[in-house]
Parts: sequence; C-alpha cells; structure tokens
Amino acid sequence: MVTAQESAAYGLAPDERRRAARVLSGATQADLEMLWSDWKEQPEVTYLRAPEAGLVMVQGRIGGTGDRFNLGEATITRATVLLSGIGIEDVIGTSYVLGSHPEHAGLAAIFDALLLAPEQRARVLAEVIEPLERGQKERDTSAQADARSTVVDFFTVARENE
Repeated sequence: MVTAQESAAYGLAPDERRRAARVLSGATQADLEMLWSDWKEQPEVTYLRAPEAGLVMVQGRIGGTGDRFNLGEATITRATVLLSGIGIEDVIGTSYVLGSHPEHAGLAAIFDALLLAPEQRARVLAEVIEPLERGQKERDTSAQADARSTVVDFFTVARENE
C-alpha cells in the first residue's frame, strides 16, 4: 500500500487517495469493466502482485467507542499493478476489495495507478471516481429510504390499541 508520504510525492492528498480507494472498492466489477473498456489509449499493465484472496480479522467496538474486540474474519482480494507507456511514467497502483473478486481488485488497482499518474489524474477523477461516487450515493440514499419506510414506532402502535 502507498503511504501518505508516497501519495504526497505523487502530488495527491492522502484524503483524495482514501476517497478514491473507497469508491473503487465499492464499485461493481461491471462498472469498472465498462469504464476500462471505454478508456482510450490504455497503458501497458504489469501485475506486480497478481490478484489474490486472503482473510483479514475484522474488529469492532461497542457503541463505536469501546474497547476493540475481534468480530470475525472477512475475505478480501488485493492486487498491485505497474502501468507504463503512452506518456505515463511508471506508476504503481494497489487495491483491496471485500470478497473474492480478482478481476475487480485488478481493475481497481489499474484506476488507482492512473490516479497517481499526474497526466491522467484529472480524467480519472472526472470520468471514473466522481460518476461512481454519485451512483453509490444515490444507491445508498435509496437503500436508506427503503429502510426508513419499514421503521415501526412502537409508541404509536401502543396508542392506537388503547
């Protein structure tokens, strides 16, 4: 994984890198495949670490503030790629996605690397990160509205039966 210092060396703020990683890992594989197939002048992709699945220990906190405890294990897939060619100096991208999805991890790592290439950054933000983020926010808003529609106010129910 690229550290905050390395991200800064690429001219990218650590918060922007985290945002992009969150959006890419939350995107669907189909969305990333479509965006990559539409990408003009694709650079040469070399896998430094081919997508591989593994387990991580998930920790939780009671109320979000208590002591940590081990909640269980989750499957993740990680990948690291090197991009070169078409005016891109060698850049390395990495990704971690929840679940066993090697193609998703590989595509996310490619877009992460493109984000670190100064000549591609604005395009990746405008054509990949921002549209995916908007779609994810719309999906989350819709899911929250669906969940809110099923909330039962037990005090109201009790009053209706009096």
